[in-house]
Amino acid sequence: MSEAVEQVNAVLDRMGAPGALAPRLLAALGPGAAADLDANPWLLLRLPQVTVEQADFCARRRLGDAARPDDPRRLAALTAHVLRLAARRGNTVVEEKRLAAAVGKLGVAAPAAALEAAAADGSAVVLESTDEPDDDFDFEEGGVPELPEDTDRYYALADVGRAEQRLGEELLRLISGNDPIMDTATAGETVEAAEERGGFSVSDRTREAVVTAALRPVTVLSHGPGDTGEIARALLCLHTIAADSRVGIAVAAPTAQAAAALDAEIARIRGTDAGPGDGPARDASGEGDRAAAPAPAGDPGGGSGPAGEEGSGTPRAPEEDAGAGEDAGDGEQGSPEGGDAGDGPAAPAPLRAVPLAALTAGAPLAVGLVVLCEAMSVGAARAAELAAACPDGAHLVLVADPHQAPSAAPGRVALDIAASRTAHVAEIAGAEAPGPLAELAAAVASGGVPEVEAPGREVVRVPASSAEEAAHRVVQLVTDSIPRALGIGAEDVQVVAAREDGPAGTRSLNAGCKERLNPGPGAHGGFDVGDRVLLAASGPGFAPGDTGYLREVDGEAVVELSGGARVRVADPAALRHGWAVTVAAAHGGLWPAVVAVFPPEVPVSRPQVYTALTRATRHVSVVDATAGALETGVRDNAALERSTLLVRILREG
Repeated sequence: MSEAVEQVNAVLDRMGAPGALAPRLLAALGPGAAADLDANPWLLLRLPQVTVEQADFCARRRLGDAARPDDPRRLAALTAHVLRLAARRGNTVVEEKRLAAAVGKLGVAAPAAALEAAAADGSAVVLESTDEPDDDFDFEEGGVPELPEDTDRYYALADVGRAEQRLGEELLRLISGNDPIMDTATAGETVEAAEERGGFSVSDRTREAVVTAALRPVTVLSHGPGDTGEIARALLCLHTIAADSRVGIAVAAPTAQAAAALDAEIARIRGTDAGPGDGPARDASGEGDRAAAPAPAGDPGGGSGPAGEEGSGTPRAPEEDAGAGEDAGDGEQGSPEGGDAGDGPAAPAPLRAVPLAALTAGAPLAVGLVVLCEAMSVGAARAAELAAACPDGAHLVLVADPHQAPSAAPGRVALDIAASRTAHVAEIAGAEAPGPLAELAAAVASGGVPEVEAPGREVVRVPASSAEEAAHRVVQLVTDSIPRALGIGAEDVQVVAAREDGPAGTRSLNAGCKERLNPGPGAHGGFDVGDRVLLAASGPGFAPGDTGYLREVDGEAVVELSGGARVRVADPAALRHGWAVTVAAAHGGLWPAVVAVFPPEVPVSRPQVYTALTRATRHVSVVDATAGALETGVRDNAALERSTLLVRILREG
């Protein structure tokens, strides 16, 4: 136990709180945790497992009669507590009246004073916005434009509110550039050249989307299920545009496994080997053999470099692949020509995707075109980092499936940017008939869960009468049925569960999978070398949602991510077992096979089910123990509402 943890533990002991909370409080409060907690016991509420009643009890033990109900420290902590609960549900802000009502329900006699206390001690920030009408006023028709309503006031956790403000400011900076990379005609011709060079074709809508991204500074490119191949083809077209215009390109995905899956699909389109590893597979659209292999070990960014070095987890900078605009050397990606004069145009260097954490670690970027795939899974804070990494004049492209659930982190970035009408929206749409997996996902997006024809067993429905039976079926599918029947190894099967607790929650499912796949005593804080792990926090080279395998423990945990990069995880609290993860944790990842499990008495929504299904690229098994609640939830719970300010920030900017 470190000295800092011991100090926090001593404070907890004096107030009658369990010492087991010390490591998480240290992570939440920072280096001064012991002193801060000693002075303000209500800071216990920074942990989600601590209730208001428990925090009040500890405050009375520590402060005695000084622990008054109207203590400003208590009022501020209760307000921040409500804001944290809202942030965990994805909200970036809470409207002032709603916040006051929620604080009042905690027994606070003067909610307005509580809000003021939170703003005064910096645990909350106050944001103001004018609600402008959606309809544009036409001055040619005469009359007087409608005046805006009174200013609305919102409260946010300081870090959450500032992240969304920063995102809006960075997007407005990019939007103000407004210089096209290519004109419409040239971009269209370049897309045709990319098709001819690559031996593929894109649909008319995809062609228009690619041209839009070349013309406009910020673009949201929407897509549907089964469009994995068309997305890869669109990226190859954008790659050629960036090369011919000498601006360079960087392509990112939220997680290492999503980047590896994208690289494999790009390699399939190009007809090259994605690297060592798995054999060919079929993609979700059912459009032919798909190389499911990950990127070459130690090289998620392409080429040689530090990516494979233990603890790095960072591929070489995107500009090394993409060229650096004017400074790009001959033959580099981003340069339309290579070799000696007279050699003629050369194909650009291979396009590779990188994890978003690795991309932003290389900020500022020296490229003129930045693309983020699986953008629905990225919250306001990470999106702000990406936008800030883009240089002036760069084009930012968000590739997003609007039917997916919003991000696990606060915000609904892609939807808000599209709704603001300050950026351009276009659609990537393949011309191929959807495969069974895409057909099921599309039906879910429309509110149904039908049976679909799946001759290749791309979709399997597995009924279960109880949570216990569902758990048994899941472990059986992962360890035996899917590897044996489909040739997809257990390492390429991801369990996606609707909840953490219960017999069919992630905790129990991980215990069952570990017993079969990597039994051991849990020698390292409950983990053993070889365990599949989920990273639940950010760090050098990794981000929440990354999965990998624990390879070594030498004071820090060494985790090997998809693509071969190894990262060091200093905080043990950042690790979870990763054979089974929640839908929120899976969002932003892609795997060859997914086992989606829905136990009894768990709220089900359409975006949740859709997101779980679309994490799979080849096969999905749906383990259903809901006794009809799955169909009801998909039909009736169509949207997950969130309170955000990004639309207003962009419109008012």
